[in-house]
Amino acid sequence: MHERAGTVALPEDLIDVDDLIGAYYRNVPNVDEPTQRVAFGTSGHRGSSLTSSFNETHILAITQAIVEYRTEQGVTGPLFIGRDTHALSAPAEETALDVLAAHGVNVLADSNNSWVPTPSLSRAIVAYNADPAHASAQADGIIITPSHNPPQDGGFKYNPPHGGPADTDATKWIENRANDLIAGGNEGVERTNSDGKIGRYDFRTEYVNDLAKVIDFEAIQRAGVRIGADPLGGSSVEYWQAIADTYGIDLTVVNPNVDPRWPFMTLDWDGKIRMDPSSPSAMASVLAHRQDYDILTGNDADADRHGIVTPAHGLMNPNHYLAVAIDYLATHRPGWSADAGIGKTLVSSSMIDRVVASLGRKLDEVPVGFKWFVPGLSDGSVVFGGEESAGASFLTFEGTTWTTDKDGILLALLAAEIIAVTGRSPSHYYHDLVAKFGDPAYQRVDAPASPAQKAKLKALSGDAVTATELAGEPIVARLTEAPGNGAAIGGLKVVTENAWFAARPSGTEDVYKIYAESFKGPDHLAQVQAEAKQIVDAAMQ
Repeated sequence: MHERAGTVALPEDLIDVDDLIGAYYRNVPNVDEPTQRVAFGTSGHRGSSLTSSFNETHILAITQAIVEYRTEQGVTGPLFIGRDTHALSAPAEETALDVLAAHGVNVLADSNNSWVPTPSLSRAIVAYNADPAHASAQADGIIITPSHNPPQDGGFKYNPPHGGPADTDATKWIENRANDLIAGGNEGVERTNSDGKIGRYDFRTEYVNDLAKVIDFEAIQRAGVRIGADPLGGSSVEYWQAIADTYGIDLTVVNPNVDPRWPFMTLDWDGKIRMDPSSPSAMASVLAHRQDYDILTGNDADADRHGIVTPAHGLMNPNHYLAVAIDYLATHRPGWSADAGIGKTLVSSSMIDRVVASLGRKLDEVPVGFKWFVPGLSDGSVVFGGEESAGASFLTFEGTTWTTDKDGILLALLAAEIIAVTGRSPSHYYHDLVAKFGDPAYQRVDAPASPAQKAKLKALSGDAVTATELAGEPIVARLTEAPGNGAAIGGLKVVTENAWFAARPSGTEDVYKIYAESFKGPDHLAQVQAEAKQIVDAAMQ
C-alpha cells in the first residue's frame, strides 16, 4: 500500500495534458517493440502516447482494420461511436472519424458532442438491431476509453452487432491487420476530413428514457430515496443529472467536475490516480459523504463499473453487491424466464453459487471477461451476468436484452430500487444473506512467475494437479475449463466444499494472480492461499 493511498492528488501527480496530446501526434510506434504494438486485451487496445503505445498511428491503423473487418463480416448498418473524458479520447475520436469518413461509413456520433458511457453505446447498438426493419443492415460501434485506467492512458474498443465486447476471433484479426498496416507505414490507411460527413445520435436522451424498461423509478420516487452519484470525473456526469430531471427522483450529482488531469481524485492503493469505484483508496473522497445519502454510488470514466456506498458499512465489496443484486432481481422480476440462468465469472464469490442454488436457477460460470456473458444476455438464456471487478448487466422487466456490456449506471440505480422496495440497504441485505449461507473470506494476491511458468499455467490441464486435499478438505474439482460454457479459463481453479482458489497468469507482469475464498474464516483462507501457491508452483515445474 502506497503511503499516500487515499489522499487527494498533489500537483506533481497530475499529467501535462498538452504534452500528452502533443505526444499523440508526435510519437510514432515501433512495431518491433512489443510494448508499442497494437494489442487487444479483454477491453480493447490500451496504452499511453508518452510510451508510444497509444498514438495517432495506432488509431489510424486500428480504425482502418475495423472498417475492413466489418466489410468482411457483412456489417452494413451504422457505426455508433463515443468517447469518455480521458485526454486522449477526443483526439482519438477525431482520428477515427477521418478514417471512417474516407470509407463512407454511416457514422453516428453524439449529437451533444459530449461524452458517451460504454453502456450507452452498447444500448444504442442493441436497440437499433432489435428493430426488425434493421435486420439486413445491422449496426456496430467503437467506444474510446481505457475505462478506470490513469489519466495518461487511452483506450479503443470495438463492439460488433451484438453490442458487447468483441470476441477473440475479431480482436485478433483487427490486431494483426493493424500491426501489418503500421509496419507498412500506414500506406494502406484511407483518410479524409470528416467535417460534414458524420451523422448524429442523442445517446443520452435515448439511454435515459429507456432506463424505465429496467429500473423501477416509481418505487424510488415514492420512497424518497436520497441518492448521491459521483461520476468520478467520468462520462456519466451529464447522464446522472438527466436521470434526476427525467424521473423526478432525489438524486444529487456529488461531484460534477470534469478535468482530464483528475486533480480531485484520491490516490489508489499504489499511489496512482485511477478511477476505480471498487477501490476504497480511490473512493476515499466519496466515502466522506456516506452519511449524507441513503445510497451513494461511483462510476469509472466510461461508467461500465459501479461502486456502492451505504451509510452503515461504507464501500461494499463488489462480490457482496453482486450476490445481493442477484437475490433481489430473481425475486422481483416476474417477467423473467424461470429457466434462464445467472452468469458469474469463475473468480467471483461462491456466495453467488449458494444464492443461485437457493433460487432454483442454473449457474453459468464462465472465464474472466464480460464477453462471455454476451450470448446469454442476447438470447435471454442468462438474465444476469456479473464479474468480481464490479461489472454487471441484466435484462429488462420483460426479459429482453438491455445491454451486452457492463452497465455501472444501471447497477448503481438498482441499489436505490432495492432500498425503495425492501426497506433494506444493500449492505444490510448482504448481512441477511450471510446469516443464511455463511460469511466467506475472499482475497486476491500475486505470486512471482517467469514468462515460461506463466505460459505453462495458462495451458495447464486439471490432471497436472496431484494434490487430493486443500487446507484440510478433499478437493472436489480441478478446473481448467469453465463449467458454464466449456471455454478455457487460461489457468486453474481448485474447489473444495467450503473453499476454492483460482490461479491466472498476469498479462503485463511476471506474476500470477491467486483468487481465493473460504467459508471457514480468514485463518482458513490464509491456509488456502499458502497451499494454492504450493500446488500451482508444483504444477508449473
